[in-house]
Amino acid sequence: MGEIVRFKKKKLSERHKGKGLCRSGFHKWEPVATPFDTKQGRLVTRYRCRRCGAIRTDAC
Repeated sequence: MGEIVRFKKKKLSERHKGKGLCRSGFHKWEPVATPFDTKQGRLVTRYRCRRCGAIRTDAC
């Protein structure tokens, strides 16, 4: 017979840790890549939120 594996459920506070500020609009943006956009003809900087992982692009 196989072993029974018990999965731990995370507490509610652990599941939503660090996302309260992002929901209020206070993201912690850090640059990820600077690809060249061929349609716009200029560099585009991508930012990713360190807490929630949301992505934002900014054309230079």
